[in-house]
Amino acid sequence: MASTTTSTNPLPLKDRVAIVTGSSRGMGRVIATHLAELGAKLVINYTSSSEQADRVATQINTRYPGDSPRAVTVKADVSDPAQVKLLFDSAEQAFGSEIHVLVNSAGVLDPKYPKIADTSLEDFDRIFSVNTRGAFLCAKEAANRLKRGGGGRIILLSSSMVAALRPGFGAYAASKAAIEAMIKIMAKELKGAGITANCVAPGPIATEMFFAGKSEEMVQRVIDECPHNRLGQSDDVAPVVGFSATDASDWVNGQIIRVNGGYV
Repeated sequence: MASTTTSTNPLPLKDRVAIVTGSSRGMGRVIATHLAELGAKLVINYTSSSEQADRVATQINTRYPGDSPRAVTVKADVSDPAQVKLLFDSAEQAFGSEIHVLVNSAGVLDPKYPKIADTSLEDFDRIFSVNTRGAFLCAKEAANRLKRGGGGRIILLSSSMVAALRPGFGAYAASKAAIEAMIKIMAKELKGAGITANCVAPGPIATEMFFAGKSEEMVQRVIDECPHNRLGQSDDVAPVVGFSATDASDWVNGQIIRVNGGYV
């Protein structure tokens, strides 16, 4: 996919601070790395593996050396309001700057793919705690903390499953549908702030979370449903998030951008 950079502005996010939740691995890691390519200063958020997060930060700081680090790591559970506040506080303190961009990519699903009738309350609560409560808390904090007057970007990762509505994804699709409703309302509520609010909704992406619990037959069925006859890659999604984080996307607001190769 073509880069969002241009000859006139090769670093459209230069010196802007971006928080990417769930960025120690998977799609979040690729998104964070891409935003660094666009010039952003990154907060790599994680909940469990400090080693993975440190590896991402080191990769960015090694590639873009300077007087101060371009990436730092912050441990925070997005479903905990106190930890979300700490995440934003740490970002401001680390870079001595207002935050410009929030990308909420932290998410979970149930790899057993149960019918709604067979979904346990515990699994339902876990999915909504991370996917919906976490997105709400991060977006709420961002709405009150991001730079106002231009350049502020709230980007929540949803899922094309909200449109596909496949059996076995009841709680997951519902948790993401709630995000899509919130983002459209938030975009209107932020009128005058110069902050846009959008969802990027990937289709099936070849990540650890996608493959969890799926047989080879299930994976092949998903591939066969895509007009491109392949799974998406995180590199297919990251440039769309990158565009959404730059000034070039200023007229894109309150939108659900489905990135799925025609899967839906």
